[in-house]
Amino acid sequence: MEMKRLNLKWAAACLAAAGALSAAAPALAAEEQFVPLLVYRTGSFAPLGIPWADGKLDYLKLVNARDGGVNGVKITYEECETAYATDRGVECYERLKAKGGGASGFDTQSTGITFAVTDKAVVDKVPVETMGYGLSQSVDGKVFEWNFPLLGTYWTAADVMIQDIAKKEGGLDKLKGKKIALVYHDSPYGKEPIALLQKRAAKEGFELLLYPVTAPGVEQKSTWLQIRQSRPNYVLLWSAGIMTPTAIREAQGTGFPRDKMYAIWWAGSEGDVKDLGNVAKGYNAITIHNSAARGKVYDDLKTYVYDKGQGSDSSGSNTLGTIAHTRGMMISMLQVEAIRAAQEKFGKGKHMTPEQVRWGFENLNLTQERLNELGFGDIMRPVKTSCENHMGDDWARIVQWDGKAFKVVSDWYQSDKSVTRPLVEEAAAKYAKEKNITPRKCEG
Repeated sequence: MEMKRLNLKWAAACLAAAGALSAAAPALAAEEQFVPLLVYRTGSFAPLGIPWADGKLDYLKLVNARDGGVNGVKITYEECETAYATDRGVECYERLKAKGGGASGFDTQSTGITFAVTDKAVVDKVPVETMGYGLSQSVDGKVFEWNFPLLGTYWTAADVMIQDIAKKEGGLDKLKGKKIALVYHDSPYGKEPIALLQKRAAKEGFELLLYPVTAPGVEQKSTWLQIRQSRPNYVLLWSAGIMTPTAIREAQGTGFPRDKMYAIWWAGSEGDVKDLGNVAKGYNAITIHNSAARGKVYDDLKTYVYDKGQGSDSSGSNTLGTIAHTRGMMISMLQVEAIRAAQEKFGKGKHMTPEQVRWGFENLNLTQERLNELGFGDIMRPVKTSCENHMGDDWARIVQWDGKAFKVVSDWYQSDKSVTRPLVEEAAAKYAKEKNITPRKCEG
């Protein structure tokens, strides 16, 4: 009996010790994936930056709330305010690139910042995701291994604008002798479409007029007086933030018809025109997605995020459902799906390194069926990337402001690859030579 009592005491002591060790040992941390969020909620571009940032943040919140992350891997994130300043963007990049096991990808929200971090990303081995902007030649994945200008570039956008103008005029041959002006933000962003437009002008025989506007773009009177004198048939507007409504008001003041204006997608959101009402009526913009449909993703966002009081659009600015907010969600969706694609190859439910996420960006295959599952089936077209093609499929439509809302007024376009691809290859080859880069070999 005495021996039995001793054995029981010994067993109890062992259990107590085991419990103490268990309490002292830290619980294994769940896998997490860090996504940096460069934003500009302040400055002259804030009217665009706020809904864009809200959309990016909202989708990451939705993935965590609805799905528990990516195969159980929670998304962590941190905003870093750039105010659209390149130096501040570089500071954000340097501070966040190694956080959380390595940044999953930088959506810089700025062509200037993209230029500045592209060389750094090669050394740091961190992907740079620039949906609809950035370096147009970075479509070439053989040279730009770490850049992903997904869904479209400023060259594809400019090409589609010319195609739509030609359609209105009765064919590309009808552009001969016409004048097309580019009013652009005098920055890397605004200058990006020039090379494509020069090539199109030479090919189609129209005259290209260039009008740079000094940032932030609140003073444009002299520009529009020149436009009144030169009398172009169409004006293409490469602006963002406060520059956009200023341009539309000046167009009205000088009598230039708004239905002869075509704006890049960053100058074509509700926030750009809602306060102008009928002043902007007829104003055209290109859009990288179907703005006529909100999609199932918004129903999920309401259920899992906004109904719980966790939505990002809490300022009363009503960005939810706007074109810019939707585009922000698309950017984060592509980021999440790159992580998911990487997990399919390197291990489901595991943290992915930046290099593994880069592989995911390069192997995206979002079919219509998959977009439907994600809630984006009515919002965008399928996209597939590859080693050679870091943009994937470029689709765009034209929307027009009717005084109260943007309405889709065209079918889907794609850029003319016989025009855009030689530009990409020439510029990429030049970049490779300047930077002493040996282009990769792509299989298949």
